[in-house]
Amino acid sequence: MSAGAQLSVTDLRQAARHPVDFPVIAEHRVHGDVRLHIANISAQGFMVDGSPKLSRGDRVLIRLPEVGRIEAYVIWVRDERAGLQFERIIRMDDFIAMIDTLQPNPRLRRSR
Repeated sequence: MSAGAQLSVTDLRQAARHPVDFPVIAEHRVHGDVRLHIANISAQGFMVDGSPKLSRGDRVLIRLPEVGRIEAYVIWVRDERAGLQFERIIRMDDFIAMIDTLQPNPRLRRSR
């Protein structure tokens, strides 16, 4: 029996990522509240930088604008960065609304 996360979402690292600058407090089962900085995000997951406390397979719970509370699992860790995958894919209309909130400068948004 594997001890890792059992995700229903396949690895979709080719998904379009949107650069953001969004600090968030994540709930971690072992470390409690952990401050993370989301550097980019997609409908399937996000990358954080400056996250030395995360390890591959960790689960965190975060709150995102328009989406609310959502769980994510650490897929990879390299130096001070980590890639996390959401437990479910964010619906496109919610994702677009979230990007409009997180990325108020329209020149930074990717074309849709």
